[in-house]
Amino acid sequence: MQTSNQPETVTQSRKADHIRICLEEQVQCQAIATGLEKYRFIHTCLPELDFDQVDISTSFLGKTLGAPILISSMTGGTPLAATINQRLAEVAQEYKLAMGVGSQRVAIEKPQVIESFAIRKYAPDALLFANLGAVQLNYDYGVEQCQRIIDMLAADALILHLNPLQECIQPQGDKKFHGLLAKIEVLCNQLPIPVIVKEVGNGISARMAEVLIGVGVQAIDVAGAGGTSWALVESERAQTPMQRRLGRTFADWGIPTAECITSIRQIAPQIPLIASGGLRHGLDAAKAIALGANLAGFAMPFLQAAADSDTAVSDLVQVLMAELTTVLFCTGNQNLSQLQSSGCLQLGK
Repeated sequence: MQTSNQPETVTQSRKADHIRICLEEQVQCQAIATGLEKYRFIHTCLPELDFDQVDISTSFLGKTLGAPILISSMTGGTPLAATINQRLAEVAQEYKLAMGVGSQRVAIEKPQVIESFAIRKYAPDALLFANLGAVQLNYDYGVEQCQRIIDMLAADALILHLNPLQECIQPQGDKKFHGLLAKIEVLCNQLPIPVIVKEVGNGISARMAEVLIGVGVQAIDVAGAGGTSWALVESERAQTPMQRRLGRTFADWGIPTAECITSIRQIAPQIPLIASGGLRHGLDAAKAIALGANLAGFAMPFLQAAADSDTAVSDLVQVLMAELTTVLFCTGNQNLSQLQSSGCLQLGK
């Protein structure tokens, strides 16, 4: 990675803090869960298929994937982030997975760190998502900056993330959210690739999904509650007692991931839908897909593995794929389409 003698920016410092806090501190939701734990699969004791007949491949936004797994947007802009992104990109290429990078705002502020996001060389065939906080559209970002973000990644789609709660708690948070919808619509109309909107762990309701789809958003990542609490993450970075208290008060704020999936799928049966927010293993992914998601997004498990080693990341993917395959086999479903239509997932009693 290229290095710079320039001082670290505020955004770079924040990104380094985020990685450290997520890896070292207790910042998982405690009083709210994903809702996936309420569901269970009906076991099929005689699957009437061979294990090697099970196929977990899929397609998303026109690209074939080896498994319905998204390595969710996490980081970039620091030397450690560059290492993490390289490891994740290499495994995305090897196993034909989708991958997003962390917010690329830092690379617009400080072009010297672009290399930490330039992962296409490691994943020439992977489905890659660029990423920017939507609120930046109210802070002098527009089509030109978004195109630069897309180009540095050679991205297949652009994620705009929505994080009002995090911005409320974050020191010097960007809180000007008025008028964003019209600006999102402009991007949807003018950018050459699809726009995906995601939350960061507090969920997207069916009503908000309907509004976003109405202005041209082509995919939704629910990023529901039940996993990492960015309110808690920001409380660990708090510079004042009020910020710290705000983070703890809203530690378990949001819509559970399972509720987001089911409610959005009811009002938008065809929208490409990503389930993320607290997924920790392949069984969670299978439940999310059975509820109607097209991809299952994982962040924390991949962050932990990528901070460890290349081998840890590869091992994680292999076990996630094995868990998904086992669910299909033990429910008698040969592929993901059958899993979604089989009715084999039920609310537990």
